[in-house]
Amino acid sequence: MTQYLMSVWHVDGNPGLSDEEAQASYAATGVFNEELRRNGAWVFAGGLHEASTATVVDGRGADVVTTDGPFSEAKEVLGGFWIIEAPDLDAALALAAEGSKACRAKVEVRPFQGT
Repeated sequence: MTQYLMSVWHVDGNPGLSDEEAQASYAATGVFNEELRRNGAWVFAGGLHEASTATVVDGRGADVVTTDGPFSEAKEVLGGFWIIEAPDLDAALALAAEGSKACRAKVEVRPFQGT
């Protein structure tokens, strides 16, 4: 089985979901997570706080430099992720479609190296 990262992307600054829509999305995502566990695809998952809460650490030089805020100035930001195991890319894409519907956001699928 190959491991895949299914990353959830949001557009920063969009109005987002209403409280009612967000609660429905959380519930649907919980159901999807349970489905992943039942079918043996679940490895790990997590939602992230807003990109503004990020801190970038650059330890490449003589001094470590930290910067508040996200690394990228992009409009699209990582909102959460799943790490799954699937027999092939088609199976991972099918799971990503279910996850996208549940969390009401775009989901990018990428295989891990060496798996």
